Amino acid sequence: MRPPRVEPGPGQESVWDYPRPPVLDPTESRITVSYGDDSLADTTQAIRVLETSQPPAFYLPRDDVNFEWLHPSTTRTYCEWKGEATFYDLTHGDVLVSDVAWTYRTPNKRFEPITNYLAFYAQKLECRVDGEVATANEGHFYGGWITSKVVGPFKGGPGTAWW
Repeated sequence: MRPPRVEPGPGQESVWDYPRPPVLDPTESRITVSYGDDSLADTTQAIRVLETSQPPAFYLPRDDVNFEWLHPSTTRTYCEWKGEATFYDLTHGDVLVSDVAWTYRTPNKRFEPITNYLAFYAQKLECRVDGEVATANEGHFYGGWITSKVVGPFKGGPGTAWW
């Protein structure tokens, strides 16, 4: 049984008001992603994917991503809504961080606007929305970003699989 829905305050959204199946929501917020002092992405043209119980996942256009340290991974996953995702590893000096980002090269029709956009895991990188550092939701499956503008409870941690 999930904890009760948190009532959003002014300027906030509840993930329990997001739809299922998910929807695309373009945003003009400034989205940045970095590893240490190095910038991996900076855009004001991201698209949020909003789905019930999950913090927003931010998809960034390829043109706004620095691929200097990103390399295709062998990881593949499948989303019932979007289709097959392919992943990227980060290699930075002697450091390898596996599967820091994912993309849909040929998403299902409804999600074609995010074709080749990249989404990044806040669990593995510093991700910011309008300067605010995003917190990752629990677990390793979902790639949503939690900021002060979104309230839960959030799916992803132990015991939430059946929410």
